[in-house]
Amino acid sequence: MLSIGAFAQIGQVTHRMLRHWDTAGLLVPAHVDRFTGYRSYDPSQLARLHRIVALRQLGFGLEDIALILQQGVDAERLTELLQLRHDEVEREYQTAAARLRDVQRRLHLIERENAMSTIEIVEKSLPALRLLGARHTVNEQPEVGAVVGPLFHRVEATLEGTDLGMPIAQYEATENGLHICVGYELEIPVPEGLEEIQLPAEATAICGVHLGSMDRIAESWQSIHAQLIARGLVPSGPCRELYVRSDSADQQDWVTELQQPVRRADSMEG
Repeated sequence: MLSIGAFAQIGQVTHRMLRHWDTAGLLVPAHVDRFTGYRSYDPSQLARLHRIVALRQLGFGLEDIALILQQGVDAERLTELLQLRHDEVEREYQTAAARLRDVQRRLHLIERENAMSTIEIVEKSLPALRLLGARHTVNEQPEVGAVVGPLFHRVEATLEGTDLGMPIAQYEATENGLHICVGYELEIPVPEGLEEIQLPAEATAICGVHLGSMDRIAESWQSIHAQLIARGLVPSGPCRELYVRSDSADQQDWVTELQQPVRRADSMEG
């Protein structure tokens, strides 16, 4: 018989792991002293120990390991389990690789500019939204500031007395100019003078938060698009602005989330 210490040393595992596997029923000691509680193992149990360790290293959970040890597994089922694990590891690898590239980009940016980016970005999905609002098309970007405010004021005046929530705007470049949609997410009937605007769900978007006055929001958008390109992404739809806080007249405490739907550049057709 081998003491738990000797068995753990030979198997290159910890006492805690052996106790855990005992509790889980995966590897029950051959003998437990009824007075001291000391565990002892038969040398033949090393084969089972090695199999548990090998399956754990492949990433199988304790439930799968228990099933394999209890019922055995044929080649077809083992191939299926290994393929599932392969897919999980591949996703983990892609996630880790993307994080590594992001860390490298940040290091290069700091080395080049001796400063950190002024805006942090995250990737997330965007929900489909039903807005009650209004639309307008401008010919050039500088016209946006003079149009968006009055457009929102018209919507708000029409919806006076309604709990509006946060304002939302969408911007889409078209052949005829920049198409602007503004409104509020509401489930009430469409009032006269406004229209229903459907914003589709987006699987992936690059998002960042702009703080303060809108006169410098272009700089935040430039930062987002620079990081978008560095990540090997391209815009896949109209961008959105969610005005999380937009009450003060001087705009100094405004909080705006910038949302740009994206896809990988290498996924583009043609």
